[in-house]
Amino acid sequence: MSTSTPVVSAPAGPAAPATPRETYAPVWRTVAAFVPAGLLATGHLYVVIPLLARMSADWGAPAAVLTWLVSAFGLGYAGGFLLFGPLSDLYGRRRVMTWGMAATAVTTALVALSPGPGAALALRVVEGVTTAVFAPTAFAYIAERVEPRRRAVTMTSVVSALFASAVVAQLAAKVLVDLLGWRPVFLLGGAAFAVVTVVLRRVMLPDTARRTGANPYAVVPALLRDPRLVLVYAATLTVLGAFVALYTALQLEGPAGIAGDPSALLTLRATALPAIIAIPFATPYLARLSPARRAALALGLAAVLALVVGLAAPGVTALAVLLAVFAFAIGVAAPAVIETVGLLAGPARGTAVSLFTFFLFTGASIGPVVASAAAPYGFAALMYGVAGVLALGGGLVLIASSGRRIR
Repeated sequence: MSTSTPVVSAPAGPAAPATPRETYAPVWRTVAAFVPAGLLATGHLYVVIPLLARMSADWGAPAAVLTWLVSAFGLGYAGGFLLFGPLSDLYGRRRVMTWGMAATAVTTALVALSPGPGAALALRVVEGVTTAVFAPTAFAYIAERVEPRRRAVTMTSVVSALFASAVVAQLAAKVLVDLLGWRPVFLLGGAAFAVVTVVLRRVMLPDTARRTGANPYAVVPALLRDPRLVLVYAATLTVLGAFVALYTALQLEGPAGIAGDPSALLTLRATALPAIIAIPFATPYLARLSPARRAALALGLAAVLALVVGLAAPGVTALAVLLAVFAFAIGVAAPAVIETVGLLAGPARGTAVSLFTFFLFTGASIGPVVASAAAPYGFAALMYGVAGVLALGGGLVLIASSGRRIR
């Protein structure tokens, strides 16, 4: 398949030079560095959840109030996406990644020193901003520096790590807080980010020559004027939005034994880990499809599964199986949408992927709110809504790719 001439030009942003074959990044070294980094980075969105009871006892603050520590990180995280992708277009992926991750080592450790909830909230916002360097910079690096035929596997491996982090980070934090208390969790997290910084510095290829002095954000309006990218970004909102909405619906209105029990829901999520781990191994076969078709089919499969959950009201065991396949479908869709964005954006890839990650996690933030508002209509109605949103997302990707071949 051939790649068309990119629709979006980036006169204000630097175009990355073509990468000769001999300078492609070693795939397995890249995966071995990026997967743990992704688990650690996105995992810090969730790591505070098992710590809330200890923090509440330490500060004498209600645990319900301290849940804002999750949202504070999320707000900084989403905003940081818009910052680092354009900067990596201008200054280079490795440079921005290593400086950003080094800063995250500091901001994460500082959370451990918080004297009270107010300081912790402010520090979690800053931690979220610096941690956001990873996803857009890593995705843009993979799209540029990994050999095309291995690109889908590499991208999917990293995205799978981001999905798995929601479970892995909470399980690890639960073990550590029981052994050491909540403050050492952040101190160890800071040390882990420092190690990751060194590893990424050694593994990532040196940055290619880039222009200096250009405004890396000037290309954003051009990206948002491209109707095909706008459609893909709209579809991006549905990916994690529907995923999080489904699990929120389970928590609020799900079967007996799951609804109202966060531990049971975490266990249910953990049963999907094998399916998430399987995604990179299935990707070489799925990559025979264009990214847009792969995304549309995966979102369509997720829509069907949500519909089945709503119609059949399965028991816990059957539900676990259906949700594992659902997680697999979402895990296939997300990197396929990233590839679609990268192919459409051309030289503005870093900025375009930053917008993708912003919309992806904006969708994740909207999902629980929508699910909570729709809860009075019942669990089945929530599942029908999730199915409809996912089907819409798949349709938008197909429409965006129909005007001109993108791969």
